[in-house]
Formats: sequence, C-alpha cells, structure tokens
Amino acid sequence: MTSLFNGLSGILAGAFGTTITYAPRTGPVRDLQSVFRESPIEVTGADGQEILIDAPTWRVERHLVPNLARGDRIVVPDGRTFKVETTHTTGAPSGDAFVLCELHLVT
Repeated sequence: MTSLFNGLSGILAGAFGTTITYAPRTGPVRDLQSVFRESPIEVTGADGQEILIDAPTWRVERHLVPNLARGDRIVVPDGRTFKVETTHTTGAPSGDAFVLCELHLVT
C-alpha cells in the first residue's frame, strides 16, 4: 500500500515549495526543495485532535533530513534564518513522507 503514495511528497514540495537552505548543527549545509509557511496551520495530533500551530513551519521530506534535530537552522529565500524548535512526524506510510518543523526566527 505504501508504494501508492511514494513520490507524492516530492510532487507536493515541487508544486507548492521553494528552495530552502538547510544547515544542520552537524553535517553539510544543503539546499532542499520544501515548503515554508508563516501563516498558522492546523495539523492532526497523535490523539486525533486538531492542533493549531501559530509558529512558522517547514515541511520537508523525512528521508532528506534523517538526522533533523532541534537547533538545526534553515535559511529562507529572503535571507531570514529560522531555528528548528520542534518536529512532528506524520503518520503517512510512504518512505518520502513529510516531517513538520515548528520554527523560531533567529535573524
């Protein structure tokens, strides 16, 4: 069943995303096609309840950032830098499912 969804995250990131520079605390800096949002979003929590996230968010394919951690940074196209505060994995079964990060503006 997961093969049905493989590739969907990449298509969504390509259609709705932009190039974000990912700077992990350890490892090389690299550009990733992903989705950055500053407007509030709703997500489904682990208990099935809808949760409003008012912080800026970054959605990136999980397999592109296997060691994603709190404190890692991203740089958006306008040059602002954000720090990863919290990560949320989705329940999606595909290998390229998104991970959602709540961010804090650094500069």
